Amino acid sequence: MIKHIFIFVIISLFAANAAFSCTIAIISGKHTIDGKPLLWKHRDSDAFNNKIVHLKNDRFYAVALIDSDDTEPDNIWIGFNNAGFAIMNSASYNLKGDDTTQFSDQEGVFMKKALMACGTIDEFELFIQNYPRPMGVEANFGVIDALGGAAYFETDNYKYTKLDVNDPRIAPHGYLIHTNFSFTGETDKGAGYIRFNTAERLFQQAASEKNLSIDFIINDMMTSLENSLTGESLEDAINKSSIQSDFMYYQDCINRYSSVSSIVIQGVKPNESPDYTVMWSRVGFPLSSVVIPVFLDANGALPKVVSAPANENSAVCDKALLLKKKMVPIRRGSGKYYINLTQVANSENNGIRQLLEPVDKAILSKTVEVIQQWQSKPDEPKNLSLFNDWIDKKVSASYKELFGI
Repeated sequence: MIKHIFIFVIISLFAANAAFSCTIAIISGKHTIDGKPLLWKHRDSDAFNNKIVHLKNDRFYAVALIDSDDTEPDNIWIGFNNAGFAIMNSASYNLKGDDTTQFSDQEGVFMKKALMACGTIDEFELFIQNYPRPMGVEANFGVIDALGGAAYFETDNYKYTKLDVNDPRIAPHGYLIHTNFSFTGETDKGAGYIRFNTAERLFQQAASEKNLSIDFIINDMMTSLENSLTGESLEDAINKSSIQSDFMYYQDCINRYSSVSSIVIQGVKPNESPDYTVMWSRVGFPLSSVVIPVFLDANGALPKVVSAPANENSAVCDKALLLKKKMVPIRRGSGKYYINLTQVANSENNGIRQLLEPVDKAILSKTVEVIQQWQSKPDEPKNLSLFNDWIDKKVSASYKELFGI
C-alpha cells in the first residue's frame, strides 16, 4: 500500500511539473527599442484550449487569457487592465522548502484578484502584503505598470521577494527571465534549467544587437524551437524536403508538447495613455497559431477568433491544434514528445511556420498603421470594432487559404 501511494505521489508531481512549466520574461522599457516595457509568457499547461476574455468590476476592466472551460472565470494566466497594470506568472518548484501546507495551486485565482484590484506595482505589493495566509501559491509573478515599473515577485505561501527589473544590479541588461525555479529559492531545485539557458542565450544575443523589441519576442521567442543542451534546432530542417521526416525530442525546448499559448503584453511609456497597451497573442499551440493584437476598451470589444462565449473554444486555438497534429503525428507512448521539424519548416518553404510568417507580418504592419492613425487623432474615439473585424477576416481567410481549415 505504501509503495502504491509513493508511486502515485511521484506521478502526480511529474504531471504537475509538466502541466505548469512556463517560460516568462520581463524587459524594462529603459532597454527596449521603443521605450515600452514587455511582459512575455509562454504558457505550458494540460489545458490545451485557451481563449481571451473581458473582465470588469467597479474599479477596473481588463482582458486576460483563460482556459476555455473556465466559464466564470475563476483563474486568469496573463492579462492587463485599463490602468496599464499587467500580470503573469510561472510556477516555481524551489520556494516552499519544508512548507507542508496543503493549500496550493491558487495562482490563477490570485492573479485574477490582483488584476481587478491593482493599478500599479506599488498597489500590487500592498495586495500581496495584505493577502490572507497561506496564499496557496508558489510562483514567480511578473508585473508591469503604466508608470514604467517592471518587477518580479517570487512568492510562496507566506513570503515574497521583489526583483526590480529596472535595477541594473538585478537586471544589468534590462531583462530578467524565469522558468520554473526562483532565484531566491533552493539552489539546484525546481525545473526548466535547459529552457532557461536557451532563452538566456537568445536574449543575450538580442541585447548585444540592441534588438530587445516586440518583434524579437514575436518572431524569435514565441516560435523558438531549439535545445541549448544538445544544440538541436529548427535550423536542422531548413535544407530538408517536406517529404523527409526529421523528428526531434522537444520537451526541453521553449515550444514543446504542453505549450498552449504565447502572449506578450507591450506596455506604454511613462506619461503615455494606457489605452495603447497591446496584448500580442498566439492563442493555441504557438508554432501553428498567428499573433493577434488585443486592445482594451470598456465595452469589451475583442477579436472573435481569440474569444468565445461560455465554455466554447476560440477559433484560432482550434485551428492551431489541428495543425499541431501534423507536426506531432505520433500519439502512442512517448511519441507526442517528438516533433517532425520538416512539417514546421523545410527547403520548399511550405512548412506550417513558414506559411504563417507572412500572416504575422501583415497583422503586425496593419496594427502599427492603425495605432499611428489613432495617435494622430487623440480626441476621436478609436474604432476598435472595425479593426477587430479586419483581424477576424484576415485570420479566418488565411487559415482557409493556406490549410483549408
